[in-house]
Amino acid sequence: MSTRKQIIIVFLLLKLTKALMLVEGTMKRQSFKKHGLKALAVGFLSTTLMTSCSQVQAHDVNTLPQMTNKISSFTPQIQREDSFAQSEPGIQIFVRKVQLNSNLKNGRVPILLIHGGGPGGVTSFDINVPGYSVATDLASAGHTVYLMNVRGWEQSTRPVVLSQPQEKNSPSVTSEQAVRDIGAVVNWIRERESGRKVALIGWATGGHWAGMYTSRNNDKVSHIVMLNSLYGVNAPWELGKTFENPNQPGKFNSQAGGYRLVTPEGLLGKWNQTIPVKDKSQWRPEEVAIAYQQEALKSDPTSYTRQPSSLKIPNAYQLESYNLARGQKYWNATDITAPTLVIRGERDFWSRPADLEALKNELVNSSKVKTVTIPDGTHYLFLDRPEKGRSRFLQEVLSFFS
Repeated sequence: MSTRKQIIIVFLLLKLTKALMLVEGTMKRQSFKKHGLKALAVGFLSTTLMTSCSQVQAHDVNTLPQMTNKISSFTPQIQREDSFAQSEPGIQIFVRKVQLNSNLKNGRVPILLIHGGGPGGVTSFDINVPGYSVATDLASAGHTVYLMNVRGWEQSTRPVVLSQPQEKNSPSVTSEQAVRDIGAVVNWIRERESGRKVALIGWATGGHWAGMYTSRNNDKVSHIVMLNSLYGVNAPWELGKTFENPNQPGKFNSQAGGYRLVTPEGLLGKWNQTIPVKDKSQWRPEEVAIAYQQEALKSDPTSYTRQPSSLKIPNAYQLESYNLARGQKYWNATDITAPTLVIRGERDFWSRPADLEALKNELVNSSKVKTVTIPDGTHYLFLDRPEKGRSRFLQEVLSFFS
């Protein structure tokens, strides 16, 4: 074995040891110590080996697609399978299945990851950076993991609105449409999982969508996790002024059109603002930020036709979030009976403490309720460094599911 290979192996072992010490230091539950620590070790090692000898670099539009295609070949412990489920006639919803190659029927619930109003499911939960794919971490713990894209996001069917000028249409892809897409995917998963119930993890608007779906379909949901999500509570919201019509206080700015355009800088804007240190790499690895931007732009086939490059994101979620923050309810927490975990990062700019408190008070019919505030956690805490909220998030989720 060459000296270079020996150095790489030693480096990986040291890196793994450090990660295990960080995770173990935050673990409080015995069940997670027994199962979750080993699972995270497998996930960390498998993803570290994936790119341990390569450096994240900027890619142009012609080289980016190969990045995703190579994920499975670089992680032999993890198997990925991409498919589509039909939501409505003409609406195909992208679904990715992620599991251990040696996955056995171990009784652990299948999980569906639901993105929010930013980039889609792959960018959010299966980013190609060592140790930062939530899908890999949960699969390494023995769960069969699925992630999806609501219509208009990433590989799912793109509504006609997205091919027209922004101002020609009202905000597109409503919660009702998103819930129909989630329902189609849950049914699709259950057909492949012997009719078992599915655990939902929704981030931000995805948590709102997951709650809305569960309130109508408790019989299909084993658990629900809402991360940094708004609920229908009339409380101060820092983004309210951003979405408001400057000439009509108290009304949403309808001139926003059918979608929004987000540049690479825009993808990191609020994230950077909420990280309380000048050197953002101390809080979030630089390669995560780069890959997040690249994957998001790649997900929109029109991104590189504009200058600066930008991706189109349906924006009905902005209108509805504006309404949620002013107290309008699209669903009632009292209608949920499934076990529910509500998590909020202390530094989150989207959800508010009032949302956490309201859900805690109104989830009176849920068979199990837990609310957690992660100290210093940002809106993107599962993409931040382990000690900045990522490890705690995984700990809470895996413990709740066990």
